[in-house]
Amino acid sequence: MDDTTAPPRLTRLTFHGPLSEDRAAGMIRRLTAQAAPAPTTVLDIGCGWGELMLRLLEATPGATGVGIDLNEDDLARGRAGAEARGLAERVRFVQESAVDTTQGPADLVLCLGASHALSEAQPPEHTTAALRALRRLVTPGGRVLLGEAFWHRPPTRGELSAMWPDASASEFHDLAGLVDLAVAAGFRPSWIETAGRDEWEHFESAYQSDVEEWLAAHPDHPLAKETRDRVDRHRSTWLRGYRDVMGLAYLTLVPVS
Repeated sequence: MDDTTAPPRLTRLTFHGPLSEDRAAGMIRRLTAQAAPAPTTVLDIGCGWGELMLRLLEATPGATGVGIDLNEDDLARGRAGAEARGLAERVRFVQESAVDTTQGPADLVLCLGASHALSEAQPPEHTTAALRALRRLVTPGGRVLLGEAFWHRPPTRGELSAMWPDASASEFHDLAGLVDLAVAAGFRPSWIETAGRDEWEHFESAYQSDVEEWLAAHPDHPLAKETRDRVDRHRSTWLRGYRDVMGLAYLTLVPVS
């Protein structure tokens, strides 16, 4: 056994979230066809490796993109993906905070599970603050694709205790309340959809799968206990806490003129 071999990280994930290939393809069709004129700039907030942004750029020849994130490993993966697709001259992956970013405005703004990156506000106020920031970052006639958590139903005390530290029923809104916040921030929701159970199960399994297989093959590795504790904790948080309780809404938002 090679004690220097660290567990792999997120190699089974295409998108860093519960997003299927079919839904992603539909989003790209809508985002590139409904905006007029055709989008020329894309901004991805909390981009990770920017898979959806890269696909949008492939679908809109000549458009350019900027992805911002704090994780340099993910950004490096994004740059490698852009290079492999011949998009390196059309996209930049920038390591910086999204708070008060000056990277926009852009015709298409993506913020998928990253609203917390746009402000220092605490939940649930962070959603309102993020929507205000996104309104500033999108050009007139452009589109925002927001992926934001919501409660399918109020979580029980037991479910909250199984989630992350200090989880609270007030942390998120329900779907109707989330859409109301978007309208109050100066948007009209042109498309409302939510991640399905299959998408969640694919994401959660792929999120851990390569590490679980590494643990099975390296039970006595110096990093095994720390890694095992981490993945066991995350699995329990999902299965005992937020599974079928917390959802993810994908809102396609149009700024009001």
